[in-house]
Amino acid sequence: MDQETFGRFVRRAVDDAKNRRGWTVSRLAAETGVGRSTLFRWLAGDNQHFPELASVHSFCAALDIPVSAAFAALGGRPPGTGGDDVLTDIERILARLADPDEPRAEKVVIRDMLRYLARRPQPESGPESGLETTADGVSDVA
Repeated sequence: MDQETFGRFVRRAVDDAKNRRGWTVSRLAAETGVGRSTLFRWLAGDNQHFPELASVHSFCAALDIPVSAAFAALGGRPPGTGGDDVLTDIERILARLADPDEPRAEKVVIRDMLRYLARRPQPESGPESGLETTADGVSDVA
């Protein structure tokens, strides 16, 4: 996890909320559902653990920021950059869903994301769509 990059990502989002929406940190916390102390910890890059998926999701949703931008800032691999092992990712997801210590809110977000992905229309592939079909699936064309 890249704490410094995630801190900069959060700083830009907080600054944007202040400048465009006139939100204070307290208002931002209320609108996103992410506690003030968590926001300050994120801003400081003080994350000993990966931030809770539900918190990152609600933060991004309230600010109209793609969740993928947050995961990229956290050090997630962008699609199509190699090293994508879909089966390993699926095993990790299933393990989290089966883990009794995984917070219920995290499981709900994972299930909702899976449902969304399963039901959305298939993107068209080809150079004009920005997507390319590979042996492992669809990836961004660089």
